[in-house]
This record gives sequence, C-alpha cells and structure tokens, in this order.
Amino acid sequence: MPNLERLRPDHADALLAFELANRAWFARTVPDRGDAYFAEFPARHAALLAEQDAGACRFHVVLDAAGAVLGRVNLVDIADGTAELGYRVGEHATGRGVATTAVAQLCRLAAADYALTSLTAVTTLDNLASQAVLTRNGFAVVAELTLDDRPALRFGRALTDDRPSA
Repeated sequence: MPNLERLRPDHADALLAFELANRAWFARTVPDRGDAYFAEFPARHAALLAEQDAGACRFHVVLDAAGAVLGRVNLVDIADGTAELGYRVGEHATGRGVATTAVAQLCRLAAADYALTSLTAVTTLDNLASQAVLTRNGFAVVAELTLDDRPALRFGRALTDDRPSA
C-alpha cells in the first residue's frame, strides 16, 4: 500500500528525480511543465512549501515501502471548505491501484484533518485512467471544459456524504 506524506523540504531531490524521470510520460496526458520548472526546481519547491505553510494548499508525495516516490497528490486553492485535487503517478507505478489508493487516502485526510467538505478535479477527456481513478473515489462529472485547447471534464465530490472512498 502506498504511503502518503505531506511535502517537506527533504523531499526535494527525490521529487525532482521523479519529475525528470517521468517528464515524457506525463506530457502524454497533461501539459509539460517546461524547462524552467526543472531549472528552477529548488526555488519552486520552497515556494510550494510556503504556500502549504500559509494554508492555501496541501502537497503530498506518494511513497512505496522503501520510500521511493511513486507519485504526487495535492490539494490546491483551498478556500471555503473546498479545494481542487491534482495527482500524478509515475509510469512504473501505473496499473497497480496507486493513484486510486492515494486519492482515497487524500479524500479521508481532506475531510478529517483539513476540514474540507468538497473537492473538484479536472482531467482531459482522453485521460480515461484518471477519470477511472476519480469515479472509483466517488467523484462525478459536473462540467465539460477546455484545458490547454483540449476537451476536459471537471469532477466534483462532497466529502460529507456516505460514498465510500476506494
């Protein structure tokens, strides 16, 4: 079972290595972060930690039993009891339920520890795996939209209902 840890300063090197190793994989379904993201990673990591400390976001790494990064799962734009969920799992960890389990863990954290009442998430229309992760975790489509010139879906989930997390 993957382990979720709140993002810390000491995650920086492993997280950068994870992002670099999976850059091409992620670019298949989400917009590429660009060269500047990687060149300026230490400053970016510090900025994320500052946002987290301010309460605007909650960032997490998904680790295997040995402590290697399998993915990320985050809550951004936290306000008025809601947040947007974002996640990514490395290519080597796909198809094993890592994303489904990590999202379920984060949904529980969001309700119990962060006092959130609902979450939203966006995925491109062609990212069927991401849609399946959301559906397995009780999310439902609430809108169609365009994301970087690609058709996409917005999903939503109330955290105070009786729907089980995967």
